[in-house]
Amino acid sequence: MMISIEQAISTVKQNTKPLMKTTVKTVEKAGGYILSKAVKSPINMPPFNQSAMDGYALNLHNGATYLLIGEIQAGDKHQPILKPGEAVRIFTGAAVPNSANAVVMQEKVKIEKTFIHIEGSTSLNQNIRPLGEQVKQGDLALKEGTKLTPAAIGFLASLGIGTVAVYKKPAIAIITTGNELIEPGNDLSYGKIYESNSKMLLSALYNLKFYDVNLYNVSDNYGQTVTKLKEAINENDLVIITGGISVGDYDFVGRALTELHVEELFYKVKQKPGKPLFYGKKGSTQVFALPGNPAAALTCFYIYVYIALQNMMNRDALELERVDAKSITNFIKKGDRAQFLKAIYNKGEVEILEGQSSAMQQTFALANALVFMDENEQEITIGKTVETIILPI
Repeated sequence: MMISIEQAISTVKQNTKPLMKTTVKTVEKAGGYILSKAVKSPINMPPFNQSAMDGYALNLHNGATYLLIGEIQAGDKHQPILKPGEAVRIFTGAAVPNSANAVVMQEKVKIEKTFIHIEGSTSLNQNIRPLGEQVKQGDLALKEGTKLTPAAIGFLASLGIGTVAVYKKPAIAIITTGNELIEPGNDLSYGKIYESNSKMLLSALYNLKFYDVNLYNVSDNYGQTVTKLKEAINENDLVIITGGISVGDYDFVGRALTELHVEELFYKVKQKPGKPLFYGKKGSTQVFALPGNPAAALTCFYIYVYIALQNMMNRDALELERVDAKSITNFIKKGDRAQFLKAIYNKGEVEILEGQSSAMQQTFALANALVFMDENEQEITIGKTVETIILPI
């Protein structure tokens, strides 16, 4: 029995949980991970009073003229002692001497031999980043559950932190099925096609920063299908199967999943493309059997597998971004199923592309969005506002 898209999405959300397995990563390889343990700062940041710009560090006095007694570059260790009315040349990021209490930018300074003359007013602590301004030693730097963005990685590195405790990303299996499949680079004999689904899904996973991916290929043989599926389920947190889930004489995936006691959570969704979609689980391992047609497989990946991955990573935003956009094309739907239409989104407008067949990879190659058409809708006209799903490409 087919279920609705809404029911299918809800089922995936309810049945996928955060992995909660932890590991330690070096900071440079921790991008995209979620902190499993709060990080406290081992140092003050900045670790000294720091100049915010190129200019002159001053020990303020009542006059506008200062005696220039030296220079401090970024990284210099020396600490000249300034008397009131004395100054040193200083550069952005350099340590401000403890005896200085202001930095004036070089554009407001006139130099005359060993003296400088300040134009305008100067205030106490001006242009000085005080010790510990960002974070103090021992204080919370990043809390547990923080996603490690490039900025977060840079911040941790600036604190001298080399490794962090993070939640593990899922180990993922991609299983392709079919006697007709051969690897690109080989001669294409009659009746064969080049295998593309694993490359497509692998690229989608890498693009989302999931790198622990294992590839399996299964011929149209029942015994081999059972063996390979059992191995993949035992060794991975999430299994993605492409093809073999329909009811043809040589579609063995459904039977194999039953023999392996994979709990069926749904099979077949009232949608186009991607009706013959299976979702189930065995223990904590999630199992998706996607249609073999490439565009259908990729659509199901973005709508359902994406949610499972985000949930397993304990992320807040589970679904891809959806926006309202004005259609610049007409489209008439055939049938009564909801439909995901390959489209190009640009600045609030969306173009529904020609070639919406579930086998049309070329159309999908041009798309950066999917337009969602509810089962009750039959036609999209130019100027109509449509629900548009932004793809992470």
